[in-house]
Amino acid sequence: MDKNRNYRFETRAIHEGIKDHSFEGSTLPPIFQSAAQRHETAESLSQTFAGQTSDHIYMRLSNPTNRFLEEKLANLESGTKAVVTGSGMAAINNACMTLLRAGDEFVASRSLFMSSYLLFTSIFKKYNITVHLVDPLNPEAIQKAITDKTRFVYVETITNPGMEVADIKTIAGIAHNNGIPLLVDNTLASPWLFRPMESGADIVMHSTTKYLSGHGAAIGGVVVDAGNFNWDSKKFADFEPFVQQKGNLAFLHRLWKETHVQFGTTPSPMHSFLTALGLDTLGLRMERHMENTIQAARFLKNHPKVKWVNFIGFEDHQCHDIALSQFKNKGFGAMLTFGLKDQDSCFKFINHLKLILNLANLGDCKSLIIHPYSTQYVSFPDDLKKELADPHLIRFSVGIEHIDDICSDLSQALEQA
Repeated sequence: MDKNRNYRFETRAIHEGIKDHSFEGSTLPPIFQSAAQRHETAESLSQTFAGQTSDHIYMRLSNPTNRFLEEKLANLESGTKAVVTGSGMAAINNACMTLLRAGDEFVASRSLFMSSYLLFTSIFKKYNITVHLVDPLNPEAIQKAITDKTRFVYVETITNPGMEVADIKTIAGIAHNNGIPLLVDNTLASPWLFRPMESGADIVMHSTTKYLSGHGAAIGGVVVDAGNFNWDSKKFADFEPFVQQKGNLAFLHRLWKETHVQFGTTPSPMHSFLTALGLDTLGLRMERHMENTIQAARFLKNHPKVKWVNFIGFEDHQCHDIALSQFKNKGFGAMLTFGLKDQDSCFKFINHLKLILNLANLGDCKSLIIHPYSTQYVSFPDDLKKELADPHLIRFSVGIEHIDDICSDLSQALEQA
């Protein structure tokens, strides 16, 4: 690629990084499936252990295939540097644990992905870490929840399954006015639709399993650092050694050195290769996802057996205006939720689907359905379960099949519900 040209997103998703590496002319990185790398001299290995070179040592620390993916994802998210992980939850855990110590607090959206909710409210609680869950659409509530113990603010670009859109620019301003960073899970938007760092976010995470891969064949995650936050402050005095080493990239360096390496969250090179393969078609897939989701939402809204449809693209949705102003490419995400008469109707509907798959994933090129109340939230206490996932709610991740086939399958299954 011509480094002097400002290539557009879709072009960078395909070509970024290829000529920056020596891959014997390959247009994709090889799968470096080696537990460790050989060094020619004792001095070379010693220097690499001391951080004087960027050579590879051991797969848990770094790997050429993984590094290629890191560089590409950092570029696509308008970040400075990235670390890929073995799953999206590994990315979220690593980002949070890099900042948190016993007795710390943080502020997060009350509308969270189920596993994030459990991590924040249950697992972190064991370590005397407190999360304050607030309405992500209420900036005043976010400000009110911040105390002198608060280490960061955490939101999802599009909440799952709440379908809420946070005003990232406003929340970033609140966080920075309080001297703390904003962390954003951008999984449901993808950088094709929105790049939170361009609106002030400091750290961005993804489950690369979803839209970034798009094929359902690989599990992974990534943490991207904007490289803009000033970690050299009294509030983050514990970052001083990392600031001295890496400056404004102190956060990602600490994440890599402490949580990533020591917790062993490195992804398989095969999964990184598959994710990189999926990125080639990200722009094209997202266009089709968006088109199909709008049409599927309209179809469901007009069906007599569907009680309601929660889709950001509808003008009467509470987050439509912020999504319209914030998201690129005139899209509103590729997921929606809708409600049927009761749980029994939801089960009958799902059981009669012939094309759309019933499984616990989203962001695949294939259309996917799940009943969150009876699956992801099944072990939650009843009162909390109803608060987080309506028993009548179905989550629909709209794929890129022909829209007529998608709607036909929805129609015949609804008739049986």
